[in-house]
Amino acid sequence: MKIYFAGSIRAGREDWEIYSEIIKELQNYGHVLTEHIGQKELSDKGESLPFEQIYQRDMKWLKEADVMVAEITTPSLGVGYEIGVAEGLGKRILCLYREVPDKRVSGMILGNSRLTIKVYTDHKSLQDILKEFFIQSA
Repeated sequence: MKIYFAGSIRAGREDWEIYSEIIKELQNYGHVLTEHIGQKELSDKGESLPFEQIYQRDMKWLKEADVMVAEITTPSLGVGYEIGVAEGLGKRILCLYREVPDKRVSGMILGNSRLTIKVYTDHKSLQDILKEFFIQSA
């Protein structure tokens, strides 16, 4: 199974360790196309590739992916865009978030009944959510 993982880069680098943890768990279910999101070395400036190349590569990966998992705690225009594209492609989408003061999930995401939206609080709850999601994908 090919998994597209999305998380905020330019506004969310303080969460790189959480993204890395999610990616490690996702690897139990398939190949994560976007492992670089969890790399410590990736800065809030993103990758050093031209923007057009990033866009083309990521759209290719979204098309190839069987499912999408998005960490949406930190609002991101890019992640929201990717969710919209993945939905248009008919992908199953899991949105994960932590309840954090001063951060709220968009009503456009929460109101979309075609998305699976789950709150996680720790590693165990993350594991349980992923297991449930991927059992349904099998």
